[in-house]
Amino acid sequence: MLAFAACGGTNGEQGRDSAPEFKVALLTPGPISDQSWNGGAYAGLLRIRDSLGARVSHIQTRTPAEFEENFRQYGAQGYALVFGHGFEFQDAAVRVAPQFPRTLYVTTSGNQVRENVAGMTFAFEEASYLAGMIAGAVTRSNVVGVIGGTELPPVKASFAAFEQGVKAVNPTARVVTSYVGNWDDVSAGKEQALAQIGRGVDVVFQNADAAGLGVFQAARERGDVFVIGSNADQNGVAPDVTLGSVVIDLPHALMLVAREVKAGGFRPRVVALGTESDVVRWVPNPATAGRVPAAVRQRVDSLQVGLRAGTVRLEGLDYAFERPAPAPTP
Repeated sequence: MLAFAACGGTNGEQGRDSAPEFKVALLTPGPISDQSWNGGAYAGLLRIRDSLGARVSHIQTRTPAEFEENFRQYGAQGYALVFGHGFEFQDAAVRVAPQFPRTLYVTTSGNQVRENVAGMTFAFEEASYLAGMIAGAVTRSNVVGVIGGTELPPVKASFAAFEQGVKAVNPTARVVTSYVGNWDDVSAGKEQALAQIGRGVDVVFQNADAAGLGVFQAARERGDVFVIGSNADQNGVAPDVTLGSVVIDLPHALMLVAREVKAGGFRPRVVALGTESDVVRWVPNPATAGRVPAAVRQRVDSLQVGLRAGTVRLEGLDYAFERPAPAPTP
């Protein structure tokens, strides 16, 4: 079993004046102001600081070279745990990790496992399917859209599940797919949304981090288009045009790993989290609930209860990765 320890300091650290042994870092691919993927992970880092007495640090990175550079920096400075927040961090983690065996590198949405590399996967597809059911029931034009940042496998898988949900309640509906090409250009996100609206789309499921905020702007300006949020509860971003959010409870997910690492019992593996663990869930927006037919709301609620209890499984979803069985408790 690996033992992880930490020492030293780094620029950008947050925490207490006296440096605790347990040090945790986070690399995000975009700004933590996105109210989505990156902001949720940063909230998780702060929870680790406050709940576990950790000394924490965060850096926003944009390129694979920056991924590696900062992974090395944290390893050299004795960090016990470093999160690379996104599928795109996996290759850098695998390359750097052997040089710093006392540091554990964890990539979210990742499935690579090495002696000190682990992954975390989220069953985002399940809640995306439920969101698709809502979209299929609400659309008046029978054309709904999905807008992503870039074509990462987890994003594509969630969009496939969303489309299956749409078809489950509205077989004649059509789904339009587009990608911004990045995760932080709000204007480009708005342009993509307006382009889809021009093609008849009246419900948009966005998974584009900061760029996704532009989708809310476009829908708010039009007034007759609805948005579905992602990764965090985005129902408050534009309450009048948001049907709900496909939420990953990233603070809880990161805490689960950090607590296990601090206790010294973490075994590198793929940590699979989803509806059953209540880490992933569909969160409806009460302000627009009346737009959804009552029968569909009830059906979605029933499915989510069954998924959480483990009595229901949505077969045929195009998962990005094979979902491993949970590891036995040591």
